[in-house]
Amino acid sequence: MKQRFYYLIKIQFLGFRYHGWQKQPGGLKTVEGMIIKTLRFVLAEKKFKVLGASRTDAKVSANEALFELFVDEPLPEILGDFLEVVNKNLPPDIKALAIEEVDATFNIIQHPKLKEYIYVFSYGEKLHPFAAPLIVSYPQKLDIDLMKNGAKLFIGNHNFKSYCARANEHKNFIRTILECKIVENNEYAANFFPEKSYLLLVRGKGFMRNQIRLMMGALFKLGANQIDLDFIKRSLLPDSEEKISYIAPASGLILNKIELD
Repeated sequence: MKQRFYYLIKIQFLGFRYHGWQKQPGGLKTVEGMIIKTLRFVLAEKKFKVLGASRTDAKVSANEALFELFVDEPLPEILGDFLEVVNKNLPPDIKALAIEEVDATFNIIQHPKLKEYIYVFSYGEKLHPFAAPLIVSYPQKLDIDLMKNGAKLFIGNHNFKSYCARANEHKNFIRTILECKIVENNEYAANFFPEKSYLLLVRGKGFMRNQIRLMMGALFKLGANQIDLDFIKRSLLPDSEEKISYIAPASGLILNKIELD
């Protein structure tokens, strides 16, 4: 059997012009597709494939994401030089941060990991167009203190069926949220950002399709006094049939980091 070589690569990207992470038919621009195109050029005739640690939706960004590179020939001994060449050929909205060699026993999908997402938002005024890729402004006034109390309700082991897009009856909807809170945004700043903005920060081992955006949607409705805390409590019960009527826009969501165990 031909020897294979395995590398773990950390990247960051602005997702606003991409149709998510996963390569798709029909010529749609995706982050994975752009990385594959770049590696085809950099690796020339070497056979390779990539496998991402997490799929992101269209317009979702990542401060730290991971993918595994499988290649039939070893990369140059000085991996930093390889990374530099990759970055020179990637578009400006994708950057490779780090690379390390791993062995054949490492599986980026099965390996235990914690994921941290943040959602950047404000409310009221329409924002400067330059802010659109990173922050969402909810049009109505929001009760931030009430939203902070609502965010705490997600912490723990719950049934998140109400927070899963296109849920089917055969799926396990139990997920564990280790941390969920709303704080003032001190992570991202620009002179075209509003004077005050906020972050929803969520940490857990795994999330379902659109889960964070549906959680944020419920919190927006809570802050606008369209639902109450009891609604969120009911939505997390084992037999809940509550429906979340609003999914927050994707552009405010950022995969902040992935921690490998």
